[in-house]
Formats: sequence, C-alpha cells, structure tokens
Amino acid sequence: MPFTLSDLKENNSDLLNLLTQHLPDMLWVKDLNGIYIYANKTICDGLLMAKDTKEPIGKGDVFFALREREAHKDKPNWHTFGELCFNSDQVVIDNDKAMKFEEYGNVKGELMYLEVYKAPFYDKDGNTIGTVGAGRDITKLKKIQTDLEKSLKTLDKQREQLEYQANHDSLTSLPNRILFLDRLGQSIELAKIEKKNVAVFFIDLDNFKKINDSLGHNIGDKVLVEVSKKLKTKMRRSDTLSRLGGDEFCVILNNIDGVEDISDIIINIMNSLEEPLIIDKKTLYISMSIGISLYPNDGDDANTLFKNADAAMYRAKESGRNTYSFYDEEMSKKSLERVTLETAMREALKKDEFVVYYQPQMDARENKLVGMEALVRWQHPTLGLVPPNKFIPLAEDTGMIVPLDRIVMKQAITQLLKWYEDGLNPGKLALNLAVKQLEENDFIEFISSLINTNESISRYIELEITESQLMNNPDKSIATLQKLSDLGISIAIDDFGTGYSSLAYLRRLPINKLKIDKSFVDYMVVDPEDGAICKTIINLGNSLNLKVIAEGVEKKEQKEFLVENGCNFIQGYFYSRPIPASEMGELLSK
Repeated sequence: MPFTLSDLKENNSDLLNLLTQHLPDMLWVKDLNGIYIYANKTICDGLLMAKDTKEPIGKGDVFFALREREAHKDKPNWHTFGELCFNSDQVVIDNDKAMKFEEYGNVKGELMYLEVYKAPFYDKDGNTIGTVGAGRDITKLKKIQTDLEKSLKTLDKQREQLEYQANHDSLTSLPNRILFLDRLGQSIELAKIEKKNVAVFFIDLDNFKKINDSLGHNIGDKVLVEVSKKLKTKMRRSDTLSRLGGDEFCVILNNIDGVEDISDIIINIMNSLEEPLIIDKKTLYISMSIGISLYPNDGDDANTLFKNADAAMYRAKESGRNTYSFYDEEMSKKSLERVTLETAMREALKKDEFVVYYQPQMDARENKLVGMEALVRWQHPTLGLVPPNKFIPLAEDTGMIVPLDRIVMKQAITQLLKWYEDGLNPGKLALNLAVKQLEENDFIEFISSLINTNESISRYIELEITESQLMNNPDKSIATLQKLSDLGISIAIDDFGTGYSSLAYLRRLPINKLKIDKSFVDYMVVDPEDGAICKTIINLGNSLNLKVIAEGVEKKEQKEFLVENGCNFIQGYFYSRPIPASEMGELLSK
C-alpha cells in the first residue's frame, strides 16, 4: 500500500530511505577505514555490482575490486575502479572539508568516469567518524568532451595548414607574396624605431623560360627548389627569403648599417649559383638579376620598396643580366666598385700581387736609421700600384686581412734575414698586426715558423697593433701578445692617443713602444691642444720606460718640436716615403 502524506510526516527515516534509494546519483557513507556503512541502490548496481544494498555494508572498495578482477581474468590489462582511484577519502579527512574529485576505472570491462563529491561525516559531538559521498556517472559526458577536444584539435590543425598554405609557396615552402609584404611592413616599423636601414632584393632567374620550354615544367620546378635551397644558405637568421611566383624571389635584409653590408650579401647570393645545377643528370647553368631598394631612401612603405626593387631588377636585366642594380644609381655604382674590388683582391691573394714597401724609422737626434716599417702595396696588373687606403679597410671587413698580413710578414721577414746575411744593418722591422690575427689559433705557430730559421732575428722584429683595435677586447689579446713577447718579439701600440686606453691596461700589456698618431703630429706645432697631447704621450712613454716614435712627420718644425720634447724616433716623408726593397737595400748600403 503506498505511503500517504501523513505517513511520510510521521516517519522521516522512511522518507529519507525512499529518496536516497531512488535518486539517480550514487550515495554512500563510509567509516574512517573506508568500510561502507550505507550504500544506495545506484552505487550498488552501477559501480560495486553488489547483490543488494546490504552486501556492501562492512566491506570496502578492495573487496569489490578483487571480485571484478577475478571475473575478468582473461583481461589482465583491465583495471578495476578501486585499483585506479586514489584514496580521496583520506584526503577529505585530512583537509576536514568537502571536496570534488574526478575518478575513473573499469567496471564490467569498460572505462567509467565519475564526478564525486565527498565530505567528512561527524557524530553528534562533532568528531569525524567517516565520510559521506555522492557520485555521478559522467562517462558519456567525458566521451563527448574528448570527442569535442579531438575535433577542435583537428580543426586547429586544419586551420594552421590552411593559414600556412595561404602564406607559403607550395613548391618551395618559402613565404609567398602576402607573407613577404606583411613581414616587410613589420621590418620597416622596427627600422623606424631602431634608426636602421632595410634592404629589399628582387631576384629574377635569367632565361628561366627556356628551361621550362625545352626541358619541361617538371625540370623547371626542380630547378626552383634547388635555387631556393642555395639562396637559403646565404641568408642570415634575421633575413626573409620568399618566392613570389614563377622564377621570382624576394629577400628582406634587416639591420642594415650601410652599403658594405649589402655588398657582402650580394656577393654571397651571386656566388650561390656559380656552380652548375645537376637536375636529372642534366647540367644546367643558372644566373640571376637582382634589383635592390633601400628603406628609407627609396620608400617608406612596403609596396613602394617592393615596386622600386622590381624596377631596379629590370635595370639589371637591361645591363646584360647576371648582375644587380640599386634603385639609387649612385649607391649601385659604389657597391659595384666594392664588389669588383673584392673580387679582384681575392684573385690578387692567389696570384701574389701584393708587395712590401719599407719606410725608414730614424733617430732624429743622431740622424741615424734605426729601423723601418713594412707597408703593403697592391701591384695591380692594369691599375698599377694601388695605395693601402683603397683596399685595407675592405680586407678588414671581409677577413682577407689575415692572409694579407701573413703575406707581408713572410716577405718582410725573409727580406730582413737576407739584409742581415748580406752584412747590412736594417735595425728593427715593424710589421702591422691586425687584431684578427690574435684570434687565429695557429698564429703563434705561424710566426714561430718564420723566425725558426734564425732564432736571433726575433729581437729585430716589432709588431704594431692599433690602439683602437686592441681596446675592443684587451683581455683576450693580452695572452697572445705575451706569447709573442716570450718569443723575443717587441710589441708597439700604433695610432696611440686615438683608442682611449687606460693606464691599467698599459701596465698589463707586454708593450715596448708607443707610436704617436699622425692626426696629432699634423697640427702639433700650430694647435696647442695637439701639441699638449704629443707632449703628454712622450712623457707617459718615458715614465713607463717605453720608447716613443712619431709617424707622419713631414716638416722640419715638426721634427724639431718632437726632439725638443724628448721624442727622438721619427718616421715620415721628412726623411723618406715608403720605398721598395731594392731601394731600401741601396739606402742601407750607403
């Protein structure tokens, strides 16, 4: 007979039992040891698989977990609910508060997820005697969430692929025109802030249509892929290489200080196609025409720079192909001169076109020769004798200064030995030393090999290193200079007074001589400040027990000023211009 309203009011325990047993959620009560005190029908049927609501009483989760495993011995990879869920009952007791958990495990061989709420269970005196819990099967919800996450990941991946395809060339995977112009706009904005230049290279392969027409588009595509690979190897990390379509490529060069930076990269790019391409056993010679525009000179927005680089490229085509052209003609001329000079200089190193001239160093008080400085000259087959100010800066920028220095050292030391063997007395041989030499691991070995033929010759050798170069990284240079000093070689600081060296470093450096820079000597007689600087350097050298020599002395008044102030050693046109070895030999003979 069903309950009446009055029956329910008189018997609240029956009402509670009726509610809990028919709720769709799992309800239970456990003692402090995890033993069930109460379990409703939903947990018994859905999770514990108990015979009735009485069976769990006095038992824990382990009992039902073991029974589930026993029922599925043929499925060793299955794990029961009780084995996988952590001991959240104890966590609730330790924290003494209600908490929410997500627990999972295999029930009837299938993975089930529960959303669980647990709270401490107190007696009438407020003592914790167990836990109460409620749980809900969220397996279907979890599957929906998992499927949704997978779908979202798939959509994200598809979106990324579509975005990549929209911004990249499908053949070479390089950025396309859209991404190129976007990046160029960003580069311009950054250059405005950093006060730098941006260069745009517009590259077009020469006569590429003939390859497509004669060998087919399949070969043409392979050529484009190989060209893109070669161009990539010439890019800096900050640069962007893109393919616009067909045989057209574009490059963004960031952080450009001047035309020198661009010239070096042009050479690298042009040289990248110097060797022929081997495509399907066919040897193909490819060249390119390059147009160059610069921010801000040739435009202050992406489209303008792009358009002007394109126009410059057509000018390069009109100039005969396999060349480049700047949008600004003057810059194009300067860059072409630099590239031409660099190419010629590399050939000159191979062909031994560099010769050594010698400028006497004199003791002005006694009017006596005490040494000479070896100075390099370039004996060009068509241009004649090229002065050092035309090629030394280029050699330093490109790293060619290292082999050039060594050519000079080898020629000059060999000549010095010959003069002494002939009974002449050339005194000290001063050789310019580029700071990059000190960074070469084999430099000490190289210089040792030059003097090993006559160990006593080292005391007649003096290496000059400019103050400004030395002060860029004095700590790194000191160790190598000390090794040179240990070999008996003298060390002089050239252009002294221009590099702001400190006394602390001067004391640490194994130096023997200071050389007053020509810029002070030029006006020391007429300019009180330059005169004071020269006097200070002379006094400093004397106080540190260093010799002092002045370079660039051209007039009698300059010589007399230096001698009067304690600097006897002089080098300059007043005594002699740099002269070839044959003339120097005659001078020594006299």
